[in-house]
Amino acid sequence: MSGEAGDPPPVDNESIDGRRRPGYDAPLPDRLTQDNPGAVRAPPPEAFPTDQVPIPDRWRLIESLGVVKERWFDPYHQNTLKGDRPLDPEKWPLITGHDWFFSANLISDTVIEPRTFPIPVGLQTTERPGSLDVFGKDASYLLSQTFIVGAALTKGSTAFKPPEIEYRLALAVNVNYANVPERRVLLVEPSAPSHRFDHFVGVQEAFVDYHIRNTSDRYDFDSIRVGIQPFQADFRGFLFNDQNLGIRLFGNRDNNRFQYNLAAFWRISKDTNSGLNDLTTRPRDDWLFVANVYRQDFLIPALTSQVTVAYNMNREGDEYSEDKNGFPVRPALLGNIRPRNYDVVYVGYNADGRIGRINLTASAYGAFGEDRYNFFTDKSAVIRAFFGAAELSYDRDWMRFRLSGLWASGDHDPYDNREGGFDAVFENPVFAGADTSYWIRQAIPFAGGSRAVLVNGRNGILNSLRSSKEEGQSNFNNPGTMLVGLGADFDVLPTLRVSANANHLWFEDTITLQVLRNEGSIPREIGWDLSASAIWRPWANQNAVARLSAAALVPGAGFRDLFGNSNGNRNYYSVLANVVLSY
Repeated sequence: MSGEAGDPPPVDNESIDGRRRPGYDAPLPDRLTQDNPGAVRAPPPEAFPTDQVPIPDRWRLIESLGVVKERWFDPYHQNTLKGDRPLDPEKWPLITGHDWFFSANLISDTVIEPRTFPIPVGLQTTERPGSLDVFGKDASYLLSQTFIVGAALTKGSTAFKPPEIEYRLALAVNVNYANVPERRVLLVEPSAPSHRFDHFVGVQEAFVDYHIRNTSDRYDFDSIRVGIQPFQADFRGFLFNDQNLGIRLFGNRDNNRFQYNLAAFWRISKDTNSGLNDLTTRPRDDWLFVANVYRQDFLIPALTSQVTVAYNMNREGDEYSEDKNGFPVRPALLGNIRPRNYDVVYVGYNADGRIGRINLTASAYGAFGEDRYNFFTDKSAVIRAFFGAAELSYDRDWMRFRLSGLWASGDHDPYDNREGGFDAVFENPVFAGADTSYWIRQAIPFAGGSRAVLVNGRNGILNSLRSSKEEGQSNFNNPGTMLVGLGADFDVLPTLRVSANANHLWFEDTITLQVLRNEGSIPREIGWDLSASAIWRPWANQNAVARLSAAALVPGAGFRDLFGNSNGNRNYYSVLANVVLSY
């Protein structure tokens, strides 16, 4: 025992590694000195701002640090061509400042589509001797390749606020080949072959978007867009979904919970075989004026409500027009075949969101107006037509189950002064399987009334009896449409989705068809539309998407009555192989 008698025993001040006795301060290490000739003294703390640290070029910081090297063909890292970095004003003399961004995109859309549908036999001549029936062979196929090249020049950082100004241009080049088994289907001349190769260049976007003002510190705003621009009047594209020449005032309020559009469009003529905008001809005397408002969490939370009012003013009542293939499109070859004007106001309510676990999309429209020349009576008629559609879906893990229903009123008396068949301005619906569906994807020619009139339009669901969705006029003397469908989507892999749909279709009223076909009665059932598809995204993004789908129409009594043929009314099919590559 050491120490004086009575002293406390010594204490181990570091008995446990990393801990020390309270009140004990270990001795400091020896002082370090540095000898660094020529060193620059660090700036004092007051030389730095207290709220931010300036960086000469934050956009290219990671490249300066050697983390990544920009390559023009690489869209997955920072790339000036994709709008990730501002343009250098020293290299771009037409711009000033360091807040201009350029973005380019390139899309390749390839379609291979064998299909069957009722094809009428040519009147003057036929493809084969002995073709004496009204309808002949029905197998055909289509090849279509579209390249879309787009570019945009934008001023302002758009991560948290709208751009100050944007210039955008998009051109589409389409090459297509079609082959059918009968004459006078692709071209009006009886001597023309039953196959066709065509190409076209269309201007799909060319607009200026100007930011007028911000209305809140959360960047609620008002903007105006002038030029050829895309516009969709509702959530699913039931009324109008197209790219047209127009002027649009739009913006939002209340932290983006309220949105609005005020737009006027002068409809551009379309190329017959590609459907692209045709600027080589004068725009149509057809105008659309649209006003709509969106409100989130209305009528209930998680549901977005939209109210739309649209006015379609058509003044093509003094012209006769043919399409690129020589078939009449205005007026349609129905009734007295007289050009006509019409004014239609559409009033609609649309909803999109969910109610608890149920996803909901719904639309309801009323069409009110005047048709100056009813092609049955040669007199003016009032337009009173209605439309409703809804799709409910339920998600369970990697599966979604869908229930779809649609009703479009049909005309109940062709010879009165009222037209009750609902027709849209330019529909392109994403509904009930969309273009996987046989009825939505294919256009069925109404051979009994005219070879240049279709029961329904391609990429459309309404039985409108128009000459063409792209070039014809709206027709409110039609049999209407009813649909009930079931569908399901299965995300079997992160990169693979499989879908299946079963839709049952009817005409709402067949009196119009009976008059045009001079038949005493035609059943209402169109039949069953059965389809399945697989969508593969190999890189789990939209840069490469491959789709393969197959659909079949099992004709009902009404369809068999209209399109009876020597093949015994067998089923009709459609196969779609589609590959989309995007940069």
